[in-house]
Amino acid sequence: MGLNNYILVVFDSCRFDSWAAAEPRNLAQLGEVERRWSYASWTSPSHYNLLIGLMPHLSPPQVYASDYYKRDFVKYCERLGADGIEFKSLLPNLYLPSFLKKLGYRTHAMVSLPVLNPATVLNCDFDSFELMPRHNDMEAMIDRMDFSDDAPSFYLLNVGETHYPYALPDEDPEEWPKISGVHGVFRHLDDQVVGGQLIGGDDARKIFDQQKLDRLRARQVETVRYLDRVVARLYDAVPRDTYITVTADHGELFGEDGYFGHGPVHHDKVYEVPFVEGKIR
Repeated sequence: MGLNNYILVVFDSCRFDSWAAAEPRNLAQLGEVERRWSYASWTSPSHYNLLIGLMPHLSPPQVYASDYYKRDFVKYCERLGADGIEFKSLLPNLYLPSFLKKLGYRTHAMVSLPVLNPATVLNCDFDSFELMPRHNDMEAMIDRMDFSDDAPSFYLLNVGETHYPYALPDEDPEEWPKISGVHGVFRHLDDQVVGGQLIGGDDARKIFDQQKLDRLRARQVETVRYLDRVVARLYDAVPRDTYITVTADHGELFGEDGYFGHGPVHHDKVYEVPFVEGKIR
């Protein structure tokens, strides 16, 4: 039996409880969703962890970290349909695309977030690596996917609908919610710094309005419902015996304990992510 095609789908910024609230039915066909924990609180380092083969973890008590890693990597035997895969298999690169190419895979990435663009160090041993024209269009990724009978394929899909501003592809960008200092990470990185101090007082209260943040969370839940329908298209597009993992790179804060967003935040909700996987037969 040949190797499986393998697809890793990352719903950027998707909280576990947003997924749960959406009650996705098509995603449930892969298996039972697990509540897991990301190794990092923002996009770039989290994707690096994913691409060295480290899926979000279960944080099990009374277990040596080395034993957990060992058991976690054995799962790649099922994902790839291969025997004898363990952590040391990835040496010396410790990079999943490099390892997969040695196995004969064609490796591809389609990403939605500019911090993952093809000029970054993440683009190593990928046959193709594309920053999508729009940040919120998973369907366009599916249209670009191609599979061959000659070699198995690996796809990384970084999906942006669940990332701020939590927008569906058919929404008018003029109608997207805009929070100053959040919309466009590079463009606004310094906007909120005055005299070496971050904004506070009335300006901060205008941004962190809880009713507005509740609406944003509702928007994220709705994007998960939408993506559940898109995933049904993915199932139809892939060959039989394709293995699919769907997770998130990190979570998101919507006002809990005074936090919004992700990144320089230490809070359960920024690490808590959904995880589900299974084979399409």
